[in-house]
Amino acid sequence: MATAPKDHDVRGNVLPPPPPPLVGREAAPRRSPGEEARTLIAAQTVGALGTLSEDGHPWASLAGYASLDDGSPVLMVSNLAEHGRNLDRDARASLMVAHAKRELDQLAHGRVTLVGEVESATGELEDQARAAFLAAIPSANAYAGFGDFTQWVLRVDRVRWVGGYGRMDTVEATDYATAEPDPTAPTAAGAIGHLNDDHAEALLAMARALGGYPDALAARCAAIDRYGIDLEVETPRGHAPTRVGYAETVDRPDGLRAATVELAKRARAELGEAAPTAQNG
Repeated sequence: MATAPKDHDVRGNVLPPPPPPLVGREAAPRRSPGEEARTLIAAQTVGALGTLSEDGHPWASLAGYASLDDGSPVLMVSNLAEHGRNLDRDARASLMVAHAKRELDQLAHGRVTLVGEVESATGELEDQARAAFLAAIPSANAYAGFGDFTQWVLRVDRVRWVGGYGRMDTVEATDYATAEPDPTAPTAAGAIGHLNDDHAEALLAMARALGGYPDALAARCAAIDRYGIDLEVETPRGHAPTRVGYAETVDRPDGLRAATVELAKRARAELGEAAPTAQNG
């Protein structure tokens, strides 16, 4: 059996590494792999369901899902469909969920694969599963009462999270179950657009004062979460990523604005700059 290589077998020209920061700084906090996985699962309602066909071959199909409080996916599938018959015969299954497409290179974004065995939802669990599924996919009311549909709960044994190129980890099932989805995720896209459109100077101040790049010429917000902001920085030495952390973890969906204003004020104070006379949000 061939041994897997420990690294990529790189041939030909490769991109140079980004320029390092000029000022040492403490690493800004990030979401844990468990939080990343739970946040992605909470953000979507459709994934690729993997089941085992009668002949043993893997069968991938598109399926709607919801999730319970511990992140266990809830499925509502018909036994008229092959994946429904597969689950009825063999409880082993997986669910792969990907970040919503934003660029041509989908592999640059996050995805998570959950592996485990399904359990038929009965009794109190059936009520919980049904309520969660209909809340996530209201249109399921049209078929939820059909006799050929079964509600399944995927009991997660193994989790693999990939955050894009170079970011990935295996998450223990207990860590996945106890992690909290990021409450700011639903408002993140709007916050990113607002910062890049209206607050370029504040982002530049953050990169210079807090991001380790005092030679930054421009900065854009690439991502934002409850712990901080990822920046893409342009310097005379080239393009580089950096991250700046909030003073406190944001625990409310509407908390990004106040945390970001505090971050901008702190950056300007370190640079000795006066804050703008008016804040537009």
